[in-house]
Amino acid sequence: MIQFESVTKKYPNGQIALDDVNLKIEDGEFVFVTGLSGAGKSTLLKLITRETRPSVGKVLIDEQDILKIPEGKLPILRRRIGTIFQDFKLLLNRTVFENVAVPLEVLSQKDSHIEKEVSATLEKVGLLEKANNFPAQLSGGEIQRTAIARAIVAKPVVLLADEPTGDLDPKTAREVVELLEKINKEDKTTIIMATHNEAVVNHFKKRVIVLKKGKIEKDTKEGTYEAD
Repeated sequence: MIQFESVTKKYPNGQIALDDVNLKIEDGEFVFVTGLSGAGKSTLLKLITRETRPSVGKVLIDEQDILKIPEGKLPILRRRIGTIFQDFKLLLNRTVFENVAVPLEVLSQKDSHIEKEVSATLEKVGLLEKANNFPAQLSGGEIQRTAIARAIVAKPVVLLADEPTGDLDPKTAREVVELLEKINKEDKTTIIMATHNEAVVNHFKKRVIVLKKGKIEKDTKEGTYEAD
């Protein structure tokens, strides 16, 4: 379970990104976090990985206050969390296989284990036949699926997706979210997806948390979203 208890995040320039946010996300949930640009979506995700710290309040994962985790043990927390970045962050000089293998290499896994897990993950996302291609040889949807594969290859319990459909056409965007839905159902992975894509949110009808100027404006199960 992920909990925010009276969380406020104020940046040094005075911007209040989140303002007294309280929420609970249960294990295995699929949640859309929506709102206009600047509403606080990305900050909320960064607080979960402790990439940034709250100015006030607590962020808890499985009832543990992550602010109390020593710096040296942060990698243990972050191994449990996969992240899909808006700008993909793929290594252009590495193949699809090599990009997806990176998290396992960081964990110093054996080559045989890496081969097995990367191949299985690429098959899950429908990219096994593209294993030896470089990012420049992929379509936008294939690039995003490579990023998803890299995020899930180490079997995280939580998957954070920051605007993963931002640069995709509507059909490809829906296919990407269908893949995330499959991961959520088959692997019981908790998924938190930040997006301003109304069509995607309204099609999949998951729990929707709407942020407005750093506050939770609406939190509904099987909700919809319409930008102001």
